[in-house]
Amino acid sequence: MNILAIETSCDDTSCAVITDNYKLLSLNISSQNDIHGNFGGVVPEIASRQHLRILPFIFQKTLQDAKISIKDIDGICATIGPGLVGSLLVGLMFAKGLCISNKKPFFGVNHIEGHFFASFLEEKRPDFPFIALVASGGHTALYLVKGFRNYKIIGQTRDDAAGEAFDKVAKLLGIGYPGGVAIEKFAEGVRGSINLPYPLEKEKDFSFSGLKTAVLTIVKKTDNLSDDFKKNLCASFQEKVVKILVDKTVRACKKYKVKNIVISGGVASNKLLRQEITTIAKSEDLEVFIPQKKFCTDNAAMIGVVGYYFLKNNFKTDLSVSAIPDWSF
Repeated sequence: MNILAIETSCDDTSCAVITDNYKLLSLNISSQNDIHGNFGGVVPEIASRQHLRILPFIFQKTLQDAKISIKDIDGICATIGPGLVGSLLVGLMFAKGLCISNKKPFFGVNHIEGHFFASFLEEKRPDFPFIALVASGGHTALYLVKGFRNYKIIGQTRDDAAGEAFDKVAKLLGIGYPGGVAIEKFAEGVRGSINLPYPLEKEKDFSFSGLKTAVLTIVKKTDNLSDDFKKNLCASFQEKVVKILVDKTVRACKKYKVKNIVISGGVASNKLLRQEITTIAKSEDLEVFIPQKKFCTDNAAMIGVVGYYFLKNNFKTDLSVSAIPDWSF
């Protein structure tokens, strides 16, 4: 069986084809970073218009790369939430049109759910149950995942997401966009020496707004924002964010007596996070599953994994469904 997946929840336009045993046949992603970088963040109206322009071409290329036609597709899935409503509607309506015109079943997928199962695109996959850390520009949360459609949220951000905090700090320092990439590059080879707060240290939830404000306060009090100072501040900020994410993830594993950790979302591309969680997991007898970087950021392949599961188990979504921008479990 083959399923076509469409992902347009934010500013990346993506299509993929998944076949038996969650094997990826093709994947294409069109990024809008160059466009939104001029504004220091995603502009929703521009994002949705770009999806409208790009999606038909991405769709055709994805089928060509998979060496199949629409007739060979057994079902079509698309992200219906959470995300930017305009962006979601572009992918959803495109998918509905394909389903109606080609008489294919439709499957609506939760974007966060896709992140849970991005690791299923790899050869080595986690066993259930596992603790999932989803850390991106729009989401930072911990879940206990007992199986498909069986999730429990155990901690979430009360304000900024981790990726959002990276973007805002990078914009504050004027070092580029997206913020996570810019800060990681600026902090490379530097050990941070600036003391920054650890918000909600003893609690299960996350908070990054105060950490971002602490950086702002330091910048305002500093007369000379030299590159060396910025590098030190970037390194200190990155180290603190990573420590918060790692601490709370490992703590959740101990509380729920779970041995497997899955990390996904754009922030999971961060090299320091990957190193720190792997090192600590070994010392705690835990196993970590982090997908390749191209599967961490928004992509249709992870949506296709969930869509394929729905197809295999005949979980259809009615075509009357609309976008659900605030959809949570």
